[in-house]
Amino acid sequence: MLEAVTRKKEFPSLEGMTYLNTAAEGIPPTVVGAALGEYFRDHQMGMEGRKAHFAKYELLKEQVAGMYGLRAADIGICSCTSEAFNLASLALRLREGDEVIVNDLEFPSGATPWLQPNSVATVKLWRNRDGRLRVEDLVPLLGPKTRFVPVSLVSFYNGFKVDLPAIVEAVRKHSPALTGLDVTQGLGRVTFDARGVDLIVSSTHKWILATHGGGLVGIPEAARERWRVPAGGWFNIEDAFGPERFERAAPVAGAGGFSVGMPNFPAVYAVCAALQFIGGVGVQNIVRAAQPLVHACIEGLSQSAVELITPREPDSLAGIVAFRHAKFERINQHLLRHNIHVMAQAGRMRVSLHGYNTAEDVEQFLRRLREALDDA
Repeated sequence: MLEAVTRKKEFPSLEGMTYLNTAAEGIPPTVVGAALGEYFRDHQMGMEGRKAHFAKYELLKEQVAGMYGLRAADIGICSCTSEAFNLASLALRLREGDEVIVNDLEFPSGATPWLQPNSVATVKLWRNRDGRLRVEDLVPLLGPKTRFVPVSLVSFYNGFKVDLPAIVEAVRKHSPALTGLDVTQGLGRVTFDARGVDLIVSSTHKWILATHGGGLVGIPEAARERWRVPAGGWFNIEDAFGPERFERAAPVAGAGGFSVGMPNFPAVYAVCAALQFIGGVGVQNIVRAAQPLVHACIEGLSQSAVELITPREPDSLAGIVAFRHAKFERINQHLLRHNIHVMAQAGRMRVSLHGYNTAEDVEQFLRRLREALDDA
């Protein structure tokens, strides 16, 4: 991933393409494709194939636990972060007068479950200042009625990386609330310490370079009994086929309750392979290789006629750099003509840099951006 030979072998689609959109879709290495083939071969064995399926499922829980700093018993697998947060909203059993605090740099999945008509909780908005979520702005929102504070480790919107220990400390000090952490835009790209967090979730098709269809849920043992998802199913029920199965349905506590039905085994195989690949490269090595590219991109953008909306402080930077320009659609079309892929939406453009990106990718992007700006 960090060397030309590996990039050519594992990421052949990058040949001749400047891909700077991992925050939307990661490019999977070829080992992920091989894993999907492995799933198909195992599935052709019918019920006998389930032995291999569930062995891979247990391996995945061990891999995720290693990345989250938890035990395999603290991991559950669902389909995506949206499902995870909706199940969390059920488990919280919120009542009228309860409060949930969301922020305005959050992806919709972390905010919208509590904005639905059937949600009786009061939603408070933690607003950013200059693209940053400041803990001193969170504290006045916290209180005895606060039940849940979800936040993304890295904002999809502008790449701001939160001060997670400070957030956890503030929530603990000023409220009885549970904390939720979405690591989708950081897992596989930055290191983090999630101690003190009550719920960790991630999708699988971005920075860890796997496929769609995975939601990686982590709940530490200390918070296990506070999360029981009241959802029908069988994989999440304590005794789904027992003699009382038509009289009661008791969901298991903790992350296992987020795995409601039969696991998505194709995604399980793919995510296992992707995490093994990322682990082989090493997240620390990815940071060392990709972070200078982020700084080079920010420096180039700061000298261009665009509005940079990503904070420039090194401690708050991950893999995403975002900016605005009134002619963003025309700029994006110019970039696409040169096979340069970024995200362009609602006036905002977003560049994301991973371990398979190079200094040449950044130089090519900045050069073509300057051309587009001159034309605009």
